[in-house]
Amino acid sequence: MTGTLVGAGVLFRFALRRDRLRLPVWLLAGGALVATQSTSNQTFYRTPESLAAYRASAGSNAASIAFSGPPVGLDTVAGTVAFEISSTLVLLTVLMAMFTTVRHTRADEESGRTELLRSTQVGRHAPLAAATLLSVLACGAMAVAIAAGAALTGLAVPGSVLLGAGTASVGLVFVGVTAVCAQLTGVTRGVYGLVGGLLGVAFVVRAVGDVTGNGLSWASPIGWAQATHPWSADRWWPLLLTLAATPLLLLTARRLLDRRDLGAGLLQPRPGAATAPRALSSPLGLAWRLHRAALLAWAMGVALLGFVYGGLAESVETLIGDNPDAQVFLGASSTADLVDAYLGVTFRVTALLVAGYAVSATCRARAEETSGRAEPVLTAGVSRTRWLGSHLTVALAGATTLLALGGLATGISRALVTGDAADVLRLTGAALAHAPGVWVVAGLAAALIGAAPSAAVPAAWSVFGLLLVVTMFAEPFDWPGWISDLSPFAQTPAVPAEAWAVAPLLVLGTLAGVLVAVGLAAFRRRDIETA
Repeated sequence: MTGTLVGAGVLFRFALRRDRLRLPVWLLAGGALVATQSTSNQTFYRTPESLAAYRASAGSNAASIAFSGPPVGLDTVAGTVAFEISSTLVLLTVLMAMFTTVRHTRADEESGRTELLRSTQVGRHAPLAAATLLSVLACGAMAVAIAAGAALTGLAVPGSVLLGAGTASVGLVFVGVTAVCAQLTGVTRGVYGLVGGLLGVAFVVRAVGDVTGNGLSWASPIGWAQATHPWSADRWWPLLLTLAATPLLLLTARRLLDRRDLGAGLLQPRPGAATAPRALSSPLGLAWRLHRAALLAWAMGVALLGFVYGGLAESVETLIGDNPDAQVFLGASSTADLVDAYLGVTFRVTALLVAGYAVSATCRARAEETSGRAEPVLTAGVSRTRWLGSHLTVALAGATTLLALGGLATGISRALVTGDAADVLRLTGAALAHAPGVWVVAGLAAALIGAAPSAAVPAAWSVFGLLLVVTMFAEPFDWPGWISDLSPFAQTPAVPAEAWAVAPLLVLGTLAGVLVAVGLAAFRRRDIETA
């Protein structure tokens, strides 16, 4: 290979080696989500009556349609699987595509690795080509994992393949979108912000189009994928839009790459103020400044999810009130308890998402250390404990705020339906019951940063992945009880279906405090590491 692509093959193999652990986790998550949804739906909706009740409720619920997509194919179990899981699979695949592409393009440039590689026999376009090729193949592998998860649980193979292909198609579009955004901004966080914003726009456009039925969903790549209607119409032609958009985006990214300097972005950052605000005079103020954009993005997502969950609660009794299997799955002792049991499950899901934020925010301290930005702060008379403690304070407070916001949004949405304003405070408090469990996850990440810094970030995310699998799949697949007990959320009362229990929350809170103390003590005694 010659010219601007020289070395692309070697860089691709290197990128594949770097992601040899990350990508299988993404693929396993995609296949497992489909398999779990398929197994659950085949249990819940195995009679024509249960399917009819589901179709009558979900098919006319604006919140359900906004979150899940067009209500088609709901006369079959497979159709309900596609309706309920497609949005989640799209989000998972887009995140995989975004993180993979950024990791091997803008993140490498920001760290200086690309400059070192370009000083050898590596062409100008080789890093971009290797990164996008890996991301495209990862999306293809995700399609296979999704199709396998659906087909192996008894769903028809053609629809299973189409669900996988449709989900992967959105990932391919966002590979191109991420590649373009990586040329526009010179910082990794900026790329994440741009791509996340565009994903949010795509989701909202699709949701408005599906709710109103005005065809606006065709302006969103998510709408293209869901327009394939797996296990009902089985339409392949909407994917042609992806085949047209993805190469166009990748060619645009290549042209933009030729118009900028290495390490820079086409959008120049505006100059900062001549003097720093007073808030930045403390480590806590600096930590808040570094975390606030990510926290705002998470807050918007958690609030939206809370509104959707609260809006769907009214449909639960209609959907599964006569289904004893569903009541057992939700842990409801009677039909009257179904709504609270459903809300308890949704708060656990929200807590898992917030735990992901807690890991990300805690690991931000490690990123500041390895980038060399922590050293100037520490040389200015700031103690190590105070510096790391500031990041942990923002992470823990931010996670708690997100839980409260999710409960508040759910409560407001629920109160608008029931007219009972007491639901707002009741459900906000129910969401906050999961705070000690989230603190334990953050505390473990802090302990790893202090005691095992080189392995801290992958280890923290591996633990989070294990926690996700255990919490989501231990009960549906009837795993031994000791496996389920590994999750701190298994020790948390499923409020509001269950009453508050002080003892387990105190134990989890104490454990979180011990882990944070271990992390701070270990950080004080080790060397500062830079990349």
